[in-house]
Amino acid sequence: MAQVEATTERIIAADAETVFDTLADYSGSRGKLLPEQFSEYEVREGGDGEGTLVHWKLQATSKRVRDCLLEVTEPTDGQLVEKDRNSSMVTTWTVTPAGEGRSKAVVTTVWDGAGGIGGFFERTFAPKGLGRIYDVLLANLAAEVEK
Repeated sequence: MAQVEATTERIIAADAETVFDTLADYSGSRGKLLPEQFSEYEVREGGDGEGTLVHWKLQATSKRVRDCLLEVTEPTDGQLVEKDRNSSMVTTWTVTPAGEGRSKAVVTTVWDGAGGIGGFFERTFAPKGLGRIYDVLLANLAAEVEK
């Protein structure tokens, strides 16, 4: 099994603290940022960054739905890590300053991919598909904080 990785980033016209706080607000703004590929969103514990336990289903393709139960940690300033209890998937959000009143938001998801021919297709196409989903999420985030 090879590790599969998808990374997406965006410069947002809002300070890093505002962007990070919006991402970390699982009980408020976060659910509103999710594109249509996410369903059954539910905060089960916490709701603000570290210590949050959140559930959703992610429909990456018409046939592929992941049931995710994510534990949230904040290992460093400006970083949220979502570890899925149901799989090897780990998503890391990193928000850093990018000049006056701007920030850079980077999201990276890694997981253990399948082997064989299925794994080849997963490594080839899954990062692009997940990247498109996160592009929409980051656009929604920008629209929320750039008001």
